[in-house]
Amino acid sequence: MKKIALLIFVLLQLQACSSLKEPMPAEQAPEVPTLTPRASTYYDLLSLPRPRGRLIAAVYGFRDQSGQYKPVPASSFSTAVTQGGASMLMDALQTSGWFRVLEREGLQNVLTERKIIRAAQTKPGAAKNIKSELPSLQAANLLLEGGVVAYDSNIRSGGEGARYLGVGASVEYRVDQVTVSLRAVDVSSGEVLSNVMTSKTIYSVGRNAGVFKFIEFKDLLQLEAGYTTNEPAQLCVLSAIESAVAHLIAQGVERQLWATADDVPALKTTLAKYLQKPAAAL
Repeated sequence: MKKIALLIFVLLQLQACSSLKEPMPAEQAPEVPTLTPRASTYYDLLSLPRPRGRLIAAVYGFRDQSGQYKPVPASSFSTAVTQGGASMLMDALQTSGWFRVLEREGLQNVLTERKIIRAAQTKPGAAKNIKSELPSLQAANLLLEGGVVAYDSNIRSGGEGARYLGVGASVEYRVDQVTVSLRAVDVSSGEVLSNVMTSKTIYSVGRNAGVFKFIEFKDLLQLEAGYTTNEPAQLCVLSAIESAVAHLIAQGVERQLWATADDVPALKTTLAKYLQKPAAAL
């Protein structure tokens, strides 16, 4: 009876210490593909005021310039952040409603397809959808440059825990940080009109609970439970890029480089959130 009572006590302690315990993968129902979850910055872009006129912008690339690789024991050839920053940037630009984005990262593919169309036009029986003359490609007024400029690992870590009579629980956390830079360049003059840098923290939290206790002289009871939650680094990069786009738009409105429709005051819109001055570093 003593053993049963002690076991029940231990299980209750573990349940209390890990009330947020996530189900094991085997207990989860099969997941179906869904749209990528988005952060609050995405909805900020959707709620931006409408522009007086959409800006025609080109993105040639948005590379990882941090030079950061995944920590050991991960592969030393695997980078810590995504290499698809340009795709994320183009998505954020279109979501904002302020830009008409031109394809430049895959420009060679566009030019090749146009050559194929022109070659098909010279042959009899050409399809109706390619008979008309191809117009010139649209030129951009703005060139958007930048990249992921920093990935700082383990900028802050810590935890807490307690153990009494062999029964205990602990919580550990770690904070990384990713920084992106985005600038708008006037194509006609080459002047940098606006430049912003944004940072996003990446949290990792581990929770553990366990018991290590001798029930009798040779009877040892040992139980452990725990889980770790890691914030997806790529979604944090996407959120930082979305924030950079919002800050770029707000900075341009403040400098009168572009304007909102009907001259709506920026301080009365979502842009007010992005016109605030950055906090001083500790």
